[in-house]
Amino acid sequence: MAEYELRQDLAALRQTFAAIAAVLDPSALSQQAKELETLASDPNLWDDQAKAQRVTGELSRVKAKLEKLESLEAAVNDVEVLIEMSAEAGDSSLESEVEAEIAKLRGELDSLEIETLLNGEYDSRGAVVTIRSGAGGDDATDFAEMLMRMYLRFAEKQGIKAQVLDVSYAEGAGIKSATFELDAPYAYGNISVESGTHRLVRMSPFNAAGKRQTSFAAVEVVPLVETTDAVDIPDSEIRVDVFRSSGPGGQSVNTTDSAVRITHIPTGIVVSCQNEKSQLQNKVAAMRVLQSRLLEIKRQEEDAKKKQLAGDVKASWGEQMRSYVLAPYQMVKDLRTGYEENNPDDVFDGKLEGFIQAGIRWRKQQEV
Repeated sequence: MAEYELRQDLAALRQTFAAIAAVLDPSALSQQAKELETLASDPNLWDDQAKAQRVTGELSRVKAKLEKLESLEAAVNDVEVLIEMSAEAGDSSLESEVEAEIAKLRGELDSLEIETLLNGEYDSRGAVVTIRSGAGGDDATDFAEMLMRMYLRFAEKQGIKAQVLDVSYAEGAGIKSATFELDAPYAYGNISVESGTHRLVRMSPFNAAGKRQTSFAAVEVVPLVETTDAVDIPDSEIRVDVFRSSGPGGQSVNTTDSAVRITHIPTGIVVSCQNEKSQLQNKVAAMRVLQSRLLEIKRQEEDAKKKQLAGDVKASWGEQMRSYVLAPYQMVKDLRTGYEENNPDDVFDGKLEGFIQAGIRWRKQQEV
């Protein structure tokens, strides 16, 4: 690549960085960090634990943004130095190093740009993901398990802490449903665009005739509840049942009534947790998921009221939002954004960044 083209790429990087910095406003972030540090240094802060967690959490997020901006700005300046060194030395290997650094920075800036779009009330939170098999028999339950593995692989590659709370195994292949937490900043803002109905088309391994079959699975994503959320659930509104864990074995599986199922009577929401070793731990985890779902219902009701007041009559997106086609050709396509990948194996192994970024941009366009 010629020096002229490298400098063009550098100019594009600077332009993108400037646009991001204009939105994030480093000077405002610095001032916000100072104010939060003053609050965090108050010796009486932890008298109110909810407030303390909110302050320290926000301080951590603000500092992380500032550090990211500073490191990216330094990296962009370093690229300019590398271009000059390459031009002076006429070293093609150094030129290749510049190209690789530009590609890396472009990806990091894209990710940061997406983060500037995550400004919803709950976007900065962790997420609770529930996957349920739909129509399609054994193919659908197998598909649901494939989706669970896909999201857990994505979390692993992104360094997101994931905890499986409950899995209901199907009699044949796969799972009927699964619920897991993704605990990382902005996990909800990112993964929430995955909510909806997913469709799989393939030559069924469960069909003796080997015919092509279509099956479905639903993905639900709600924000992880925090201690500062006011989601009070009276004991009179819930029914708690205990039972023995099921599924692949372990020392405490199928030996004690440690699994917990909580039914929220007013809404009919049922939450199960069997991942923890004790009944008490499972009850605490199940209540957290129930609170998260009730919080999401509250948010949806508020959004519906706002849309009604604004005269918004657009249908909500979500049904059959993505197709995974394995036969007669291979492609995974998001039907909302048009984004697609031609290697389903990579997607099922957690390569979701392109779909998520396209989904976030699409969602922001719909809001505008």
